[in-house]
Amino acid sequence: MNELTQSDNYQLLDRELAAPDPWGLDANPFERERHTQMLRLALAQGSISNALEVGCAAGAFTVQLAPHCKRLTVIDVVPHAIERSRRRMRDSPHISWIVSDVQQFSPDERFDLIVVAEVLYYIGGIAEMRGAVQNLVRMLAPDGYLVFGSARDANCRRWGHVAGAETVLGMLNETLLEVERLECRGESVNEDCLLACFRNPAS
Repeated sequence: MNELTQSDNYQLLDRELAAPDPWGLDANPFERERHTQMLRLALAQGSISNALEVGCAAGAFTVQLAPHCKRLTVIDVVPHAIERSRRRMRDSPHISWIVSDVQQFSPDERFDLIVVAEVLYYIGGIAEMRGAVQNLVRMLAPDGYLVFGSARDANCRRWGHVAGAETVLGMLNETLLEVERLECRGESVNEDCLLACFRNPAS
């Protein structure tokens, strides 16, 4: 299969987000378990003052994470994703909604929790993925935690992306300390991802 360009990926995201339940994030047992484990990793370190969610899709995980955050910033490159999630969470004034690419997002503040799952393989090649990882690390507060999740390299390549979980986990391990890693599998060959929690050791 030919590799998808960044433009192809964003068009694909936009089309998939038109579905009532994109990727089965609300109804699929595998996705529900994935979100349960992501939330467990996110909450394991205690209270969350200022969190960032990268890539909200239709808000299925945002709904679960938001009640545990004093402040939550949500970014997505697809305006439709932000619109859908914002409608779903309309009574949550502590959430900031921003249409932005993770590579370009550059806030002044730092986050004590960053959650980025099933996102980075959409942004292009290895260099772009590395640039996004470096930007995420830059935004993470000292002793802050980053929860990462992705389909494995093999599945991502089969779908036309350059890489997935194992590649990004290697990048994250260059600067952050891995606290926990787990596998999440469903019935389909496509339902196979890795989740991990990292801590920023920078003082």
